[in-house]
Amino acid sequence: MYSRMLRLAYSRSDIGHNAEFAAFCEQNKWWLDDFALFMAVKDRFEGKPWIEWAEDIRLRWQNAMDYYRRELYFEVEYYKYLQFKFDQQWRALKAYANEKGIRIIGDIPIYVALDSADAWANPQMFQLDEDNIPTAVAGVPPDGFSPTGQLWGNPLYRWEKHRETGYQWWITRLWYCFELYDVVRIDHFRGLESYWEIPADSETALNGKWGDGPKDDFFETLIQSFGEEPPIIAEDLGIITDEVRALRDKFGLPGMKILQFAFEDDDSNYLPYNQPYNCVCYTGTHDNDTTKAWYYGMNDWAREYSKAYLNNYDRPWEDIPWDFIWAAEASVADLAVIPMWDLLCCGSEGRMNHPSTLGENWKWRMLPGEFREDIIGRLRWLTDTFQRMLVPPKTEEEQEENKVSLRSRYKGDEGQVALDDFIADITEEIRTKEIRKIEVEEPEKK
Repeated sequence: MYSRMLRLAYSRSDIGHNAEFAAFCEQNKWWLDDFALFMAVKDRFEGKPWIEWAEDIRLRWQNAMDYYRRELYFEVEYYKYLQFKFDQQWRALKAYANEKGIRIIGDIPIYVALDSADAWANPQMFQLDEDNIPTAVAGVPPDGFSPTGQLWGNPLYRWEKHRETGYQWWITRLWYCFELYDVVRIDHFRGLESYWEIPADSETALNGKWGDGPKDDFFETLIQSFGEEPPIIAEDLGIITDEVRALRDKFGLPGMKILQFAFEDDDSNYLPYNQPYNCVCYTGTHDNDTTKAWYYGMNDWAREYSKAYLNNYDRPWEDIPWDFIWAAEASVADLAVIPMWDLLCCGSEGRMNHPSTLGENWKWRMLPGEFREDIIGRLRWLTDTFQRMLVPPKTEEEQEENKVSLRSRYKGDEGQVALDDFIADITEEIRTKEIRKIEVEEPEKK
């Protein structure tokens, strides 16, 4: 349905005579031309991966490139039109968010998919043979969670080739990400120090070996292009060695601390008191189950340790995520990130992603009305308490409006609860570390 609607919009757009579209295509031709042609040719070959296309276009022979550009002109233009409309809408959304004091963190995977315009258009940058078939692929070695490791299948980089070109492919990739987002998280950061190299014909990750990443040279080049403190977060989860930590710290990149990992032993570096200032504290990430579902599945020792640490023995299980939200906000981490499904206290039905699986991920959506006023008030109070409010009300009028709004959200058996009493009660609970459930009832329907 959506494809038909988009094609109908394109057919009515007369986009070929649009000056803004022409300027967009010119400014982005360094990636857009290859991407749009890739998508059009992929449709012609009925969605087959590009390594299964006819040899001439698979290997990008010039006569084949010219033929398909002519033959599929309007299909190519259609895919450019989609990118143009997305760019317009995204930049409007980002501008609106930035005006409200909201910064957007984008995510860039360290590897690209084999079946991508990136790999097809730049085969010399990847470990591919003369027929553009991978010789080695990415993954991670066996660990306590997976006895055979994880076989991702992404093509690996030819880092020596990237070094020869001054990492130009990476520089332009990151530059465009900085255009789209305010901060960029590099997924699998440890692969820039060393990576797990698996023979392409392997069925598991068992037979891999460690290869050297670009290390210091890569980040020194980034600094030359983007300045001393590029807005990057290092996803430093998984098997992290002293060398990976040293690389992260040498260039002052904040790492990630996940509270769901904090209670596996009694001195975890994910515990709030072990966290450095220069990090980002999450209750959980898109790859984790929701905090509520995770808590149900914890082993007994870890759960009891978390209760002792958070002093939340009396907290009802359905409200447990708020103790971890409190811990993240109260941590010394420069930035705290709370997934929406934890704010809503969702169970596994709110999980976003199951790593290394296909088909059922990235489908969760927050429905209208789920982010209720009482949840907003609770989050705002915690955020303000721990001085993480980026845009606090600046005028007395705004502050009074906020108080009136908050008062209207909280009702007790005898009517409206005064906000001052509410804040005094919670402040005392935090001071004594006796964090209990905040009973909040829905406003009565009139």
